[in-house]
Amino acid sequence: MAMATDYFTDGKSNTQIYENFPTKVSMSTFSQGSYDPATIWDEFNNMNIAPTDSAAAGTAMSTGEKTYDAAIGVDIEEQDMTHICESFESLGRSTGVVSTVEFSHATPASFVAHDVNRNNFAAIANEMIYQSSVDVIIGCGNPEYDNNGNGASMNTKYVGGATTWADLSDGSVTGADANGDGVADDWSVIQSKSDFEALTTGQTIGIPEVYTTLQQARSGDGQADAYEVALNDNLPDLTTMSKVALNVLDNNDEGFLLMIEGGAIDWAGHANQSGRLIEEQEDFNTAVEAVCDWVEQNSSWSETMLVVTGDHKTGYLTGTAGVYDGLVNNGAGIMPTMAWNSGNHTNQLIPFFAKGDGAQIFKKLADQVDPLRGNYLDNTEIVTAIEALIF
Repeated sequence: MAMATDYFTDGKSNTQIYENFPTKVSMSTFSQGSYDPATIWDEFNNMNIAPTDSAAAGTAMSTGEKTYDAAIGVDIEEQDMTHICESFESLGRSTGVVSTVEFSHATPASFVAHDVNRNNFAAIANEMIYQSSVDVIIGCGNPEYDNNGNGASMNTKYVGGATTWADLSDGSVTGADANGDGVADDWSVIQSKSDFEALTTGQTIGIPEVYTTLQQARSGDGQADAYEVALNDNLPDLTTMSKVALNVLDNNDEGFLLMIEGGAIDWAGHANQSGRLIEEQEDFNTAVEAVCDWVEQNSSWSETMLVVTGDHKTGYLTGTAGVYDGLVNNGAGIMPTMAWNSGNHTNQLIPFFAKGDGAQIFKKLADQVDPLRGNYLDNTEIVTAIEALIF
């Protein structure tokens, strides 16, 4: 997916800042079972057998433990596990999640909430808002707008239900005691593009004026080439939302953990939308550049670590249908030749990039070997690495 975007934007591969990070390995994403490099390449369709979902993958990345598909922060016995965000908060550090899809959706939820089923959106949203100790929650789900950012009356489930939305929509809401001073803290709630661009500094919930995704679910020909359908211009992009989160979290001298998700990359993959995939990936790439700029301007690589990876692959993208070959580069500004082989997730190893203080630990953890992809680690080992560095 990143390669398709590289070809379209630059006419060559490995042009993104993170693709040149000093730590570059692969990562397995399975939920239950295992990734078997000895047999996975025997048949083309082996990659499609029992892949993870985003809830289980996100939970593995957040807790360091495998669980069942649809689980949000709970183990196979449906018992709550400790998120890395909770561990950071226990040390007086700040945390946050940002996504281009609904903030109560699987991946952002799996870093904050605990629920036996990812589809319990209202309960998950309410836990995130009223019970968690995170300092930033940013994502879609605004029930007063449709997927084009036009005024509409939509379902309030993604934001916690009608009562919670009434609580949020006046611009503030009282949550948990995020800073541990014994007093419940008030969230500032922002919605408009201009509010995001103002870069608030207090504990923030950001819900852009759109329903499910910033751009991927907009109307128009979903199979059109990248940018042939005009983007919604009344919404912030992932870069702006990430800058809001950083502006809030960097007020804590003890440090912070921030999870940023280009969630609609997955949605474009499910829908086999080549053009919108490239749009979403480019939006993510630009956000990574902004985070790198923040590190260099406000911190340093000697005290901050950045990890760039995913929770799984989606769509089984190759150059030729039914063949595990590479995409065809047709030059900058021209859609590459690509074939979708699934509308679901796959068990493919995914790229893993890291830079900054301690990033070399991931090379040590990548002690398994795939015949095509080389050394790889497992998604549960992200927490292993962070705990070794921090605690």
